[in-house]
Amino acid sequence: MKLAHLFSTIMLFALVSCNDNSYKPAKPTIAPINNVVESSTIGVCPNDKASGGEEDFVHVDQNDLITKIAAGKHKEVFKEAFEKGDIIFGTFFTQEQGSGANVGGSLISQYTRMPRADLTASGQWATHTPTRATGPNAQSCKECHNLPDEDGAGTVALNVHRDPNHSNDPKLMIQRNTPHLFGQGALQLLAEEMTYELKSIVKNSGKESCASNKEVKSDLIAKGINFGYITITCSSGQASIDDTQSKITGVDSDLVVRPFEWKKSVAFIRDFMRGAGHNEIGMQGTEIVGKGIDGDGDGIKDELTIGDMTVFSVYMAAQPRPTTKLELEKLGILDKMSHSEHQQIARGEKLFGKEGVDCASCHQPKLTLKSAIFSEPSQSPFHRDKTEVGANNLPVNLADEGVIPDKAVTFDLTSDQPDNLLCKNGKEIHLGSLEKEQGQVVVKLYGDLKKHYMGDGLAEPIDELGTGHMAMVPYEPVNSIVKYEHSEEEGKSTFGTKELWGVACTGPWLHDGRATTLRKAVMLHGGEAEVSRNAFAKLDENSKKDLIAFLGNQVLYMKKAGDSETPKLSPACEVKELQ
Repeated sequence: MKLAHLFSTIMLFALVSCNDNSYKPAKPTIAPINNVVESSTIGVCPNDKASGGEEDFVHVDQNDLITKIAAGKHKEVFKEAFEKGDIIFGTFFTQEQGSGANVGGSLISQYTRMPRADLTASGQWATHTPTRATGPNAQSCKECHNLPDEDGAGTVALNVHRDPNHSNDPKLMIQRNTPHLFGQGALQLLAEEMTYELKSIVKNSGKESCASNKEVKSDLIAKGINFGYITITCSSGQASIDDTQSKITGVDSDLVVRPFEWKKSVAFIRDFMRGAGHNEIGMQGTEIVGKGIDGDGDGIKDELTIGDMTVFSVYMAAQPRPTTKLELEKLGILDKMSHSEHQQIARGEKLFGKEGVDCASCHQPKLTLKSAIFSEPSQSPFHRDKTEVGANNLPVNLADEGVIPDKAVTFDLTSDQPDNLLCKNGKEIHLGSLEKEQGQVVVKLYGDLKKHYMGDGLAEPIDELGTGHMAMVPYEPVNSIVKYEHSEEEGKSTFGTKELWGVACTGPWLHDGRATTLRKAVMLHGGEAEVSRNAFAKLDENSKKDLIAFLGNQVLYMKKAGDSETPKLSPACEVKELQ
């Protein structure tokens, strides 16, 4: 896409930001984070009950949700949505409910871990609507997201093969390892605010150029992350980007920051969840096939309602943040570590930063949010579906169904997450919620939400970003994929920075699980990360162990409410450094 043409598109979006579709982040209502003191008394809070997971799945009516929202019952709606979303996540769906699909010569075969583009008969895999890139391969989300607990990562045995081009050629397929799902709401909010910053730079630079009748060059920086630069000129009152003096890097050319998938290709949680439901479980949302439509030939219609997708998305957005062994130790959840372990983690943290290997140039330790209020659907027009009639090819009009920002389910990421709510000496500790430091909401993600070229060593047989299949749905929502501006060969090894929060509990590592140790994962970095990899390789053995110990400090912890005891950290989070 030519940048001059792109500018007119971006300016159109910028103009939209002045009307009712503008990005309106909700004002944060941040609850103070308790200062934790040393004590051995910690456990569940009084009257804290387990939510979801064990009840039977019942379809959710979107109208029921918006009726309660209109009545001002926002907290009640959030709690209900989270619990019902939890049920969807944990349900082992049956064939009678729509799970699976015709992936063989008859309806006998319902699941497959290998794409079947060879099955082209009516109702078979290659003829399903929407088209599939993989699966269905499981009955339940928690079958694959279970390490170290529900909503976590998956072992290499759970890798899925994807064939986005329907090549039916194993040599042109790719593998994906299951990532953990903690902190998803925070990642979307960061992407929303970063997108708004980038688009504002373009808009304001255009105004400046036309006001001064001079060339304006501006760096594209959002939350301290550099996405390149633009040079804008103005002729006859019309601003345009000079292609020859502009460079956009690490983000699609529409400047929409997309925080999800290994390739950073999906902009918002709802799109991610309906794609996962369709591809992995075989449960098709009404909003991607239409009401009363059986798109995968299994004889079942309306497998996930619009209300189901709303609560499913809210549940995912409200997943607890990852934590650290040091934090768990301070709370009394983890046994006291030795002084030498503390020192090792501290030395590793220093090496991780700019004074050492400089992993932090991409794996930024933390980014901050202006607003901690998550909204489903989003208040950002770039992180929700368009709903206007004719705006895209959606088979249902989500506005008519009440899926609009004015009727959104909202909650506060600093105080409202139900998971990992603990009590210590009579005080509530929101271990699953985002922290507040010096008046700012911080997201300790160890990432930058950018795409990076990672070198030939990680190259895949196809450039999945260039196939147009990454949104996993056949329509063009507001997060439609714009081909990333790189060569096809570079695209084969271009991936989004993987956030390292919780990384100790998610082995094996990298997009396809090829690294069985964290040390191996570091050494497989190339391309833009080659300098850091080489710096790591030159460290002495003790320094390498220090850095790995720091990564081993980044863990996932899930306290299931209602248990009689507060569980310790899972053994699955113990980093092994066998050579």
